[in-house]
Amino acid sequence: MTSKPPELASTSTVWHWLKRNLFDSWLSSLFTLVCLWVVLYAGWQVLDWLFVKAEWAIVQQNFSRLLVGRYPPQQYWRLWVVLALILGLGGGLTWYGIKAKQKPISVFTLTLYLLPVSFLLVLWLIGGGLGLPIVNNNLWNGLLLTLLLASVSIFLAFPLGVLLALGRKSELPILRGFATAYIEIMRGLPLIGILFMAQVMLPLVLPGEWRLDRLLRAIAGLVLFNAAYLAENVRGGLQSIPKGQVEAAKALGLNVPLTLALVVLPQALRTVTPAIVGQFISLFKDTSLLSLFALLELTGMTRSILAQPQFFGRYAEAYVFIGLLYWIFCFTMSQLSRRLERS
Repeated sequence: MTSKPPELASTSTVWHWLKRNLFDSWLSSLFTLVCLWVVLYAGWQVLDWLFVKAEWAIVQQNFSRLLVGRYPPQQYWRLWVVLALILGLGGGLTWYGIKAKQKPISVFTLTLYLLPVSFLLVLWLIGGGLGLPIVNNNLWNGLLLTLLLASVSIFLAFPLGVLLALGRKSELPILRGFATAYIEIMRGLPLIGILFMAQVMLPLVLPGEWRLDRLLRAIAGLVLFNAAYLAENVRGGLQSIPKGQVEAAKALGLNVPLTLALVVLPQALRTVTPAIVGQFISLFKDTSLLSLFALLELTGMTRSILAQPQFFGRYAEAYVFIGLLYWIFCFTMSQLSRRLERS
């Protein structure tokens, strides 16, 4: 008995799958053909608009404004240094993590040390001072401001969320009550309301000599809101850890901080990594709400460009482009999350 060649067997398998799932009856075949026609027609219309009808001059003429806003062109080299620093740091930590598979604690410790240092270095390069010309934050616009707001908010909201989760699991009634009340209140309020209070109401109630920068107020609103959701994600991971793990750590002589740092949190955070990264992605997209308060991040800068007379009616091209930018960064975070889970 002779067997079929591999290519013939593969073709036969595909044909049987199509016949069983898409063409098993005349009604199913008709529905399949109609759906195929709709998909092809819609795809052709989209491609025709993208490459023939769309006028991409709004993107070409405002490309630098969409990316870095009104940042001085003569200081662009600082942004390139920041990009090289971020890529180099990310690549270096990834390489070190692969080489140090048996020493995850050393990788975690090194990451913690490098994050604050690199964070301060990035802020110094962008803002200036200490030998560099100062660039006022009113000139930080476009994608640059979006990334800065999102990264700073994530950097601050994550540890605050972990502390709130630990507080809600605490055996101290006062600490547990405060953490629970904060989380439930923040989760019951809309983000737009919190941003409104931070941007509009807070300056009205502060003393006259207190002038908080509007970027700081925006970051505070994003951090306080997202920390509550991150706390619940982390708490879900904490509940998945068997009590035997903690008891074993105590039997080995580990105190409470070491038990949390070396035993509980690494396992809990690994369990809820998808939920945490999902909240980071949501935070990144929520920065677009700040355009309602005259902050020219990516969406706000796009709205200001569309307000120019020569670009009236070019909404589709502008929003398709910034939508692509949002998708690229969100998809990148999603892929990094998957790689982190596998490793």
